[in-house]
Amino acid sequence: MTGMAVAPYQEFARTELGFEFKDIQLLITALTHRSYVNEHKKSVSEHNERLEFLGDAVLELAVTDFLYNNYREPEGTLTSWRAALVRTESIGAAGDKLGYEPLLRMSRGEKHGSDRARQQILANAFEAVIGAIYLERGYADAEKFIKKHITSKLEAILEEGSWRDPKSHLQEVSQRIDGATPQYKVLEEVGPDHDKIFTLGVYVGRKLMGKGSGHSKQIAQQDAARAALLRYKADTDATD
Repeated sequence: MTGMAVAPYQEFARTELGFEFKDIQLLITALTHRSYVNEHKKSVSEHNERLEFLGDAVLELAVTDFLYNNYREPEGTLTSWRAALVRTESIGAAGDKLGYEPLLRMSRGEKHGSDRARQQILANAFEAVIGAIYLERGYADAEKFIKKHITSKLEAILEEGSWRDPKSHLQEVSQRIDGATPQYKVLEEVGPDHDKIFTLGVYVGRKLMGKGSGHSKQIAQQDAARAALLRYKADTDATD
């Protein structure tokens, strides 16, 4: 890349991450989606999936370390809290707030994808950025980044109750309010086998209460359950 093309990444590192990258290519790769490489095979050879793999491990360790050292709750509760902190919605929102989306290199098709696909790409890139920080600066700086953007959100998650397993929570709510157990149905499957996106609906009786998408049916079910819980909450607030 030319100096002019690299400059926005250097500026982002200085202003948003708080330091300059000695190897700015690490950050550029962290913000490069597989689809971009497929469209630019002659000039680009590496996408962010390896850095995402590394960053995911660093993220889980940092969050686990934070919870273990600051809370005395049993393993099951801490596991649920950790899952809430590192789920796609949480890290996708953190990536959105950080504002690196304009720097993401992806195909024209991906740029016009669904909101769910956009959130997944943001979340994956966020983990890849963690991987890049870890390689460039070490674990301590990666942990500071994670504390600022992820573990600092735990108080709000606990207050909202969004750490609870959404499927179990939805079953409690639907049985209490409607006397029925939620049923999940596949509404759509798109994409190749190695990168398939499932869309599921959750029904209470015959009523569609929420939809969810993900790279597995389990993830899509969880997403649909969260949407249904939000609808129940909205309906309850409207009647109060």
